[in-house]
Amino acid sequence: MATGRTHRPATRSRGIPEATVARLPLYLRALTALSERSVPTVSSEELAAAAGVNSAKLRKDFSYLGSYGTRGVGYDVEYLVYQISRELGLTQDWPVVIVGIGNLGAALANYGGFASRGFRVAALIDADPHMAGKPVAGIPVQHTDELERIIQDNGVSIGVIATPAGAAQQVCDRLVAAGVTSILNFAPTVLSVPDGVDVRKVDLSIELQILAFHEQRKAGEEAAGETAVPAAAKRGDSADQGPDGDVPAVMPA
Repeated sequence: MATGRTHRPATRSRGIPEATVARLPLYLRALTALSERSVPTVSSEELAAAAGVNSAKLRKDFSYLGSYGTRGVGYDVEYLVYQISRELGLTQDWPVVIVGIGNLGAALANYGGFASRGFRVAALIDADPHMAGKPVAGIPVQHTDELERIIQDNGVSIGVIATPAGAAQQVCDRLVAAGVTSILNFAPTVLSVPDGVDVRKVDLSIELQILAFHEQRKAGEEAAGETAVPAAAKRGDSADQGPDGDVPAVMPA
């Protein structure tokens, strides 16, 4: 069985831009939904709308995959699912360890989408000795003392950190030292890693703060619209105008 340690995705060697790589999972999700509905082909416009991008950008992205579709027919859904899955490295098994089995870590362990997307939760790891041996999502939790052995035994190259912020950097250092080269960080802190290690950060509080900013801006725009003075009022109505229709120099109280 192939593992994450000995196989790397081909995207960088083929020169696919990072922005395109970031959109490939969006296309794959939309295509998978079409495949589940037994839709054989899809136009660039339809797929772009489903993925939330414009069709010109989609066609440019697919040109990096060597897929241009067929004029008047569109893209073959199953073939695109295979192409994108291959480019993302999802046609092989990627063992993953989750470190930090609190509420968030347990929720991630119970997420059913890993297996269907090419990932296998190889181990759950926590620093609390009382958690050792406790099954979460059918997988017994192991103590952090076993972290290095677990990574070596399972050929793990992807680690998920769901620890409190104060413990995240130490866990990150141990993961990297043990051979992990890709980290998904849910801890609310910035991790320092050496060259060659990729980190993706998921910070729910930051996303909520960004949404709060947009809500505040929308509320401000609505308030400004409600208090705006109508153009006629700015000019003054006929009752307040002088004999020649001009607004008097001194407006009535």
